[in-house]
Order: sequence, then C-alpha cells, then structure tokens
Amino acid sequence: MKRFLCSLPVFAVTCLPAFTAGSPAAQAQTLPSFAPPVPLVLPPGPTSFAPLVRKVVPAVVNIAVTRDSDSGKRKKLPTAVKGTPLEHRLRERMRKHGDDILGAGSGFILDPTGFIVTNGHVVDDADKITVSLMDGQEFTADLVGLDILTDIAVIKIKSPTPLPYLQWGDSRLVQVGDWIVAAGNPFGLGSSITAGIVSARGRDIGTGPFDDFLQLDAPINPGNSGGPTFNLAGQVIALNTAIVSPTGGSVGLGFSIPSEMVIPVVDALRRNGHIDRGWLGATLEDAINHSGARVTEVDHDGPAAKGGLKKGDVITAMKSEPMDSARSMIRAVAAARPNTDAEITVLRQKHQLTLSIHIAQRPMSED
Repeated sequence: MKRFLCSLPVFAVTCLPAFTAGSPAAQAQTLPSFAPPVPLVLPPGPTSFAPLVRKVVPAVVNIAVTRDSDSGKRKKLPTAVKGTPLEHRLRERMRKHGDDILGAGSGFILDPTGFIVTNGHVVDDADKITVSLMDGQEFTADLVGLDILTDIAVIKIKSPTPLPYLQWGDSRLVQVGDWIVAAGNPFGLGSSITAGIVSARGRDIGTGPFDDFLQLDAPINPGNSGGPTFNLAGQVIALNTAIVSPTGGSVGLGFSIPSEMVIPVVDALRRNGHIDRGWLGATLEDAINHSGARVTEVDHDGPAAKGGLKKGDVITAMKSEPMDSARSMIRAVAAARPNTDAEITVLRQKHQLTLSIHIAQRPMSED
C-alpha cells in the first residue's frame, strides 16, 4: 500500500489500493449546472438508506488490476488482512496467480457510454484493468487519463447496451454534520455501502499540493479507493481516496476529494487524456508575519526569475485575487492557463511591486 506519514508519527495516511497480493486543481473552468438535490431520505432523519442504495449501486463498479511483479521478490499480504478471515482467501489467490500482483479498488460510471471515474493509484501502472458490474458483467477497461497530483483517473469500458450512471452533486453545498453514504469494494469483497456524516471540510493530510479533502466518519477501508460518496439525493459529492489509520483498516477517519475539484479534472482527462497546468518556477512557504506566500527559492532561468521575482519576496495577490498562503498561490498558478501572462503583487522590503510573469506549462518532472 502507498503510505504517507502524517503529523502524528504513530499514524499513516494510506491511499486505498485495497489488498495487493504481493507487494488542483485542473484548469479553471465553470462547473456544470446541477439538478436540484431532492433528498431521497426525508426529515426528521433517515430510517433506511435502501431507496438511495437501490438507485446508485448499479452504477458503482469493482475494479480489479493485475501488474507484473519481479519473480525474485516475495509477495506479501497486506497488514490489514492478517489474522482476519480474508487471509486464507488472499493466500490462495496469490498461489494461483503466480508472478502477477493483484489489486482491487472501486469506481463509478459517469455516463451510459462507459466512462468511469476512479483514483489514480488504483489503476496506475496496471497491465490489465477489469471492471465488474453489480449484475455480474465484466469488461476490460482502457485508461483514458490519469492525473498524479490530484490522484484522479478516468477509464473506459465498451458495452453493447447503455450503462447505468451517476450524476454529480455540488460539494460546495455540503456542510459538516450532513449525512453521506459511501460505496466501494472493501478488501476486494464486492459492492458494499456504509453511512456516516461529514466530519470536517478542507482537510490537508499531506498527500499533495492540492489537498482539500472532506473528512468522513463513514467506515471506508482498503478497496474503497475510487468509490463515490453520495448526498441523500444520490448525487456524487466526493471521491473516496484515503484513510488515516494505525492499522490500515477503518477507524472513522476517511477522506474524499470534493466534486468541485474532481469535475474539472475529469472533464480535462476525458478531452485530452492529461492536465495542462501553469508553472511559476519558484519554491514558496507561508509568510510568517502576515498573509501571503514567501519566495524561498527561484529556479534559475525559470518563469519567475525571468519575470523579476526574487528570493524573499512575499506574494500577496495574483491577477488581483488575494493570496493568503503558499497553498492558495500554488493552486492559483496550477489553475492558470499555460503560456499566458499574470500580474503578481509582491512585497519586497516593505515596498509593494507589481510584476508581469509569463506562466509556463508545468514540466512532467515537477509532478
């Protein structure tokens, strides 16, 4: 499993590739209009999520991945399944599949032609991607595009008949305390539903420069990666991505990418197969004494250097929009259209300056 250390050393942030037997923001664009979120579960509170589940589950898919492994490397069971009833099952799968590494995750169908949204780490470096529907149909999927920085991927299957699909919901309307339902393929067992509430918004768990997660208390486990989080109208308001856990299993700290971030990335991947992002060529940190992004390093011969930005400058605005932190500036630059000019306001030795900097295209090496 992929793990990233968080601020508490006893815990680890785990992207959710399920069991492995062996081993932002996109370009700024207008979000689509959303259908009114008419709740399928009415106040004073849900007595059953069954109506919602019947509506959404047919469009939630299980994703199985095979990757070639080095025959000299011994395959290991995930820590999270040791000592559980799944241990025997996974050992048997490892024995049957020889040198192949198995992985499992989740996804959801976005339209009837077979476009599916999932996490990048679920399908990255896959030699074969198999998608299973709730009705038992199986398809081999092709990778359409993958964005490393947001961990979002789009795959495609071909079906002779139209497929069930889900609709986006507006994550900007989601409040802490709202009921949500998460769907996925925990531990590769198959379709599963859990319910809970939104515990927090805007979580930064240190997995990348565009972290802006919804925190959920609905149980999600390895294998739920790429699955959808629904509001009570059955609309997708987030993409399940990571958990924080000392054991690798759910402890009620799950994290999902809100739809306001996922939608433009998915649209760009469907159109182009990749994301074009802006690049400044400078290293930033939060300013200490006031809001803004302090420049700690300027790449030699990069866009920032050519535009006159210097080490020690504090960036306070870009295109007249205030920048209150390094993270907000990084996102603004990434969302800017490459090969365009941007006016950047800086404080240099207590003097305010406006620089015109040509935003370049982000090199692949920066990812």
